[in-house]
Amino acid sequence: MPRALIFDLDNCLAAADEVGAEFYQPAFTAMRKANRGTLSEQQLEEAFSDCWRQPLDHVARKYGFSPEMLAAGWAIFSEMAVQTPMKGYGDLEVLKDLPFQRYLVTSGFRRLQESKIKALNLAPLFERIEIDAIDEAGRKGKRGIFESILEAASMSAGEVVVVGDNPDSEIEAGNALGMKTVQILRPGVPRGSNADWYIHSLTELGPLL
Repeated sequence: MPRALIFDLDNCLAAADEVGAEFYQPAFTAMRKANRGTLSEQQLEEAFSDCWRQPLDHVARKYGFSPEMLAAGWAIFSEMAVQTPMKGYGDLEVLKDLPFQRYLVTSGFRRLQESKIKALNLAPLFERIEIDAIDEAGRKGKRGIFESILEAASMSAGEVVVVGDNPDSEIEAGNALGMKTVQILRPGVPRGSNADWYIHSLTELGPLL
């Protein structure tokens, strides 16, 4: 049995678009204006869709944003904050009943991610919350943060299970360290091929572990 669980936030505990599709529109509009023919309209739409599942720096590399496009989006995203309460997915109550240490590790702009955590009132559910802030120097990345959790809690990788939606982020980081990994297939999340287990709801975690 594991000692600890590490959870992702967006599309794991709460849908990234719970805040409403219009929330990101100012950033999308700014990047569209700065595009100047760098990407086709189809590429832009695909990139903006990915922004709901991936940090902006990752999306910019994937699609080849120009420096002007990235700067335009960055300036707006870095100032965004959720101002209203959020509910998250309907199974979050399960977390407090899981008999393991719980950690939350999320990537994105610090101000935005902190505002989501506050809006969801997640702090009481976790031993420790870490933000892999893409807008700060000295970024460790999720793998580095996972390693720091192991060290601080004197745990081995084999005692930790990572739960998240993104095969290329938290699942990959957990696998690289020898942790067990669970991909949660929330609505709209494509199934990856690199997790140890696959679930659709947090209610499945207790029986699984």
